Amino acid sequence: MSDALDYLVQARPEAMGHYFSFLKDAGKLLDPKTRALISVITKVDAQTERGLRQYVKRALRDGCSGAEIIDALLMAFPTLGLSKIVWAADVLLAMQLPEFAPEALRGEAPKWRDVMAARDVPDGEVLRTEHAGRGLFIYRAGKQTQVYDSRCPHKSTDIPELALKGLTLTCPKHAWQFEVSSGDCIKKGNTPLTRLESKVVKGRVMVRW
Repeated sequence: MSDALDYLVQARPEAMGHYFSFLKDAGKLLDPKTRALISVITKVDAQTERGLRQYVKRALRDGCSGAEIIDALLMAFPTLGLSKIVWAADVLLAMQLPEFAPEALRGEAPKWRDVMAARDVPDGEVLRTEHAGRGLFIYRAGKQTQVYDSRCPHKSTDIPELALKGLTLTCPKHAWQFEVSSGDCIKKGNTPLTRLESKVVKGRVMVRW
């Protein structure tokens, strides 16, 4: 929520409560994916980058694919126009979400990637690394590994290594806090880290995206 909306909620809670109830009720006959796609389009029409980042992530959580989101924007071309769609594409590229990678949009299957030696991650600890332009947090407990995208699920902020204290990860932008051993959000928000499929093969940590 923007600072302005937060202020209005505090200043006129009853009036704003009716407003949010209206928004919620207005889409009750639509399935979650359709509602999510319409919300993305409205944020592009208003060119609200913060809102677009938020609703793109929500659309993906509600089951939309990257290709479906792009299709929705192109279908809205008569009202959005090319300049707003290009603006939205710039935002999506900056978010570096795997769902919008060219190979994902073409429907190609995710690839297994050889990231590093498992022994390079101390047992019971977390290590941040980069592979193929993507930041990763890797947690190892004995023979088991868990791998997470380094981008915060809130606003896609790329979380640096300095944000890691033991097994606790704190996003520097809005202070969302995560327990890396489980990926759960333990403070501020309620969305877990994005966990990537992983396995250890012949001592190597393999990650799929």
